[in-house]
Amino acid sequence: MPTTALIAALAELRGLLARPGNDFSWSSWEDAADALACVDEQLAQLGAGVVPDLSLLLVPTCPAQEVSLSSGWAKEYLAVTARIEDALEQLGEHA
Repeated sequence: MPTTALIAALAELRGLLARPGNDFSWSSWEDAADALACVDEQLAQLGAGVVPDLSLLLVPTCPAQEVSLSSGWAKEYLAVTARIEDALEQLGEHA
């Protein structure tokens, strides 16, 4: 189920963004609450049956990537975004 896989991958990204000690200074997000609100909005849209535009979470130098780089979990970010992109492809969507 691509939608289930997409929801699971976004939830994993949310968990990474919720880690204590993350550095948001290089991202456009003010703090963890701002980042989590963004991901929660995407998850809510998926829950309503709408595939949201996830480019804010996937494009190079996006806020999520900036947080991953400055917080030491860039490899985990790349792995989770690969799963997001795979799920989007299965849904016939593009990031």
